[in-house]
Amino acid sequence: MTLDLLIRGGTLVDGSGKPRFSADVGVKDGRIVEVGRVTSAASRTIDAHGLIVSPGFIDGHTHMDAQVAWDPLGSCSCWHGVTSVVMSNCGFALAPCKPEDRDWYARCLSAVEDIPTEAMAAGIDWTWETFPEYLATVERLPKAINYGMYIGHSALRMYVMGKRALTEAASEDDMARMAAAVKEALKAGSMGFSSSRASTHVTPDDTPVASRIAEWQEIDRIIAAMAELDAGIFQVGPDISSGPNHRTFLERLRKVALDYKRPIMFGVLATKQGDDPTGWQYQTKYIDDTVAAGGRMFGQGTTRSINAIFSLKSYLPFDVLPAWRPLRALPIAEQMKKLRDPAVRRELVEAEARMKPRDGVFQGGGAATTDPRKPDYTNLFALKGVDWDDPTVDQLAKASGRHPVEVMIDLSLKDENQVYVQPLVNETPDDVLGILKHPRTLATFSDSGAHVCQEMGSSLQTHLLSYWVRKRGAFTLEQAIKKLTHDNAVAWDLNDRGVVREGYKADLVLFEENGIRPLLPTVEKDLPGGARRLVQKAEGIKATVVNGAVAFENGEATGAYAGTVLKGRLAS
Repeated sequence: MTLDLLIRGGTLVDGSGKPRFSADVGVKDGRIVEVGRVTSAASRTIDAHGLIVSPGFIDGHTHMDAQVAWDPLGSCSCWHGVTSVVMSNCGFALAPCKPEDRDWYARCLSAVEDIPTEAMAAGIDWTWETFPEYLATVERLPKAINYGMYIGHSALRMYVMGKRALTEAASEDDMARMAAAVKEALKAGSMGFSSSRASTHVTPDDTPVASRIAEWQEIDRIIAAMAELDAGIFQVGPDISSGPNHRTFLERLRKVALDYKRPIMFGVLATKQGDDPTGWQYQTKYIDDTVAAGGRMFGQGTTRSINAIFSLKSYLPFDVLPAWRPLRALPIAEQMKKLRDPAVRRELVEAEARMKPRDGVFQGGGAATTDPRKPDYTNLFALKGVDWDDPTVDQLAKASGRHPVEVMIDLSLKDENQVYVQPLVNETPDDVLGILKHPRTLATFSDSGAHVCQEMGSSLQTHLLSYWVRKRGAFTLEQAIKKLTHDNAVAWDLNDRGVVREGYKADLVLFEENGIRPLLPTVEKDLPGGARRLVQKAEGIKATVVNGAVAFENGEATGAYAGTVLKGRLAS
């Protein structure tokens, strides 16, 4: 037998959690066929001496539904060793959708997930209406990585109820039609059903998204339909608006888990938001108690804080101020020229002084440009590295005897790519580590594809390996790889991925143990229509293999598009 690909001489961390060992890996027809001392001939051999060979990383919480239409690479996830993603989380999806509602769906994605409408208008050939038609469209698209998807509650509710979905409870007929559509989606290949109760998820009109209008009996009907087929995951964005609301949400979610026995996933968050915050310890105990009572429940965690990111090239906290608006409308070069004028600087600083004190947190979507609250400079970091050790703007201002706005202006003049990071939730490393250490919390909450100019979570995997493994020693490499591969594969029932084992799909990452790390994000105008986004790449990854094809080498795409659609078990 002649192999398609032979990876020779690597150190294998196979995803199971067991200690590393030296082994070759042979690949044929997209699958791993030999592990160990491989002597078969191969059409191509990669020398992996000095490299770690692991399963491809799996990210189960992304919003790449629109991006997949124009980006065959799957960036930025693809640059961080990710070979499989699950999209359509939190109820936000592009199907099912009637032709007359396409603009509204796009505007909702822009409002909630900060995906530019101009990019969607220029980049999507919107030819589908039903969920099966959308899935078939994604199947036909060129893909360097694999995509799974949910049917989303807000999209489904709008499809069935029209504008009533934004104001009314569902009728019996509405619920029956939604349940039937979810069954249809599961049979077509959906990974499950996603929804949101999060108070931060609002429409372009600043009203609750459709899923938040739904009564719990509607969710019961839909999950009961999934239970009838014994298929599908229920993913939901949690209500963390206050401690009491969050506890009520968790109580009701537990009932769903125990009544219908479907796997349930939600984000575990450490937040100071609300009048009675409920910590991550409370949330993980709820998961433990639900599992002990017979339910299946997983938390989804980040590997660092969830941040708002500001820069001269994207958003600044002062953009809405009258004194700043004319400046910010200019090309970057003209802005920088004016920012060097002492008179202009004085005016801009004085305008900031009239802002209201900060009394809340950034809410996502367009809030970064519409909420004129004075930043908390003690919680605004001038990013110089990716290891949680950057100074705050307040610290820099006090050290230099300058106003914080002057500090930001000077840093941006020195480097137009300078970014400023405001942690919103999971603010401290200790909180993040506590979440990651919990055995039922998955390292998978990147939001990749969303918040494209405001947040950058696509580096979740390389950050875990560089910061938590190498710098902090909080996990062994074997433990971290297992969290990024096997554990996520098991949670999403990807039974032939997540481990380097004979018979499994050949999704692999080859990387330098002491060199893998995320690079600093930059703002680029690389979206359709010239829209901008944050771009973050990584270094230390030699190659990424997807379904047996080398998709990326040394951070560059090879042009191989062997990615596929990941389908639930009911799909034929």
